[in-house]
Amino acid sequence: VLRERPAMSAPPSYGRILSDGLWGHNQSLVALLGLCPLLATTTSATNGLGMGIATTAVLAASNVTVSLIRRLIRPEVRIPIYVVVIASFVTVAELLMQAFFFDLYQVLGLFISLIVVNCIIIGRAEAFASRQRADRALLDGLAMGLGSALVLTTLGALRELLGQGTLFAQAHLLLGDWARGLELSLGDSFHGPLVAILPPGAFIGLGLLIALKNLIDARLAAARALRHRPVARRTA
Repeated sequence: VLRERPAMSAPPSYGRILSDGLWGHNQSLVALLGLCPLLATTTSATNGLGMGIATTAVLAASNVTVSLIRRLIRPEVRIPIYVVVIASFVTVAELLMQAFFFDLYQVLGLFISLIVVNCIIIGRAEAFASRQRADRALLDGLAMGLGSALVLTTLGALRELLGQGTLFAQAHLLLGDWARGLELSLGDSFHGPLVAILPPGAFIGLGLLIALKNLIDARLAAARALRHRPVARRTA
């Protein structure tokens, strides 16, 4: 039985929304949502960046729309309405990519369409945008999208560098001719581990990124605890 969800007691601050999206509650490293495009499209940094930009745009637009119409939606039909809203923006993003970035679209085409069922976007619409004002919903969409894009690009860059010896190859397909200067290569004689650009390499790379985040979080928590630990006073 669907029930009316209680409103959030206090709206989060803008700083908290931003820090949660980029790091604290990063959907790719903490919630492990949206793993299909994360693991499938990150064979290069350019592919990861393109997928991240498209996801961020759809996430921000759908968050704002859901926030604006949240009082008009019946709880019983909210999920289908969210899917229709998201699908509309995915269609717009897909058409724009076909018009302006067709070569990149040929690489990412199927996964652009699958943004419709990306759990990150549906999850943020349900958990955040449907309970907050449009300005906070927009910031949440941008922060969560950029956090996901950062992971997509980083994982793509690591796999590309290790597997092919290049970095931001074909960046001009996404950013224009000026981006040819971003393309780096370790030479035609480079032979890296093939597993890096195969599906197992995606799982291994994601696991390493999660481990690195957990290690950094543990170090930061230990540093905060040490800083706030009371100092014992000496007694005569």
